[in-house]
Amino acid sequence: MEQEKPRLAVFKFASCDGCQLSLLDAEDQLLAVAGALEIVYFPEATSRMEDGPYDIALVEGSVTTLHDAERIQQIRKDSKYLMTIGACATAGGIQALRNWADTDEFIRAVYAKPEYIQVLESSTPISDHVKVDFELRGCPINQYQLIEVIQSLLAGRKPRTPQHSVCLDCKRRGTVCVTVAQGIACLGPVTQSGCHALCPSYHRGCYGCYGPAPQSNLVSLATHMEKEGDSRTEISHRLHNFNAYAPAFRNESQRLLEQDGE
Repeated sequence: MEQEKPRLAVFKFASCDGCQLSLLDAEDQLLAVAGALEIVYFPEATSRMEDGPYDIALVEGSVTTLHDAERIQQIRKDSKYLMTIGACATAGGIQALRNWADTDEFIRAVYAKPEYIQVLESSTPISDHVKVDFELRGCPINQYQLIEVIQSLLAGRKPRTPQHSVCLDCKRRGTVCVTVAQGIACLGPVTQSGCHALCPSYHRGCYGCYGPAPQSNLVSLATHMEKEGDSRTEISHRLHNFNAYAPAFRNESQRLLEQDGE
């Protein structure tokens, strides 16, 4: 008797769909994984949409509505493993910038009939609502990291994804430090690897797309930037990026703003 394949489902919350597209762009690697899985729910790619239970659930996007908050509870109940993919799902996304502002004011400015819009006051990561088994960061995610995590789940082993900062990637590829050589502000020392130091290789500072690296020293980096002439407000705004609501970035930006207001 043929053994049943693990059932995979992919869900979208508040997001741009970029992380789902990264999965589809994996092409040959995706086909190899797809042979070992049964994709039963993936509206971005197929009209097949089956109910749970699921062995693996990939969740893209943040929670921004009451309906989202209720839906993620059901997905968690239906899923053996739940993995969040991308900055929106792991840190609230760029839309989490509204967490520092008046959401109602934004709605009135954007929509002709704001009374029809029903949203929560904040944009929050999936882990604020349910237990998450693995987080894959990035805006967008690294497609090869995603394939690695799926393969590791199928093989019953720990995923091999990088935990070092972007700085190490610059050294490995021989990219001269843009901060040392050109005085360009860069979040590379505190940002988790994932893009192979793409921006510094084009003489730009890292924007923090993969979120804070483990044990990041945000205070030290902010102090250095301040000594180089950046104001606390400018440094705080630099941390208000795709991962602005990630705890390490959020706490440091808040500390800087509070100090700036003293």
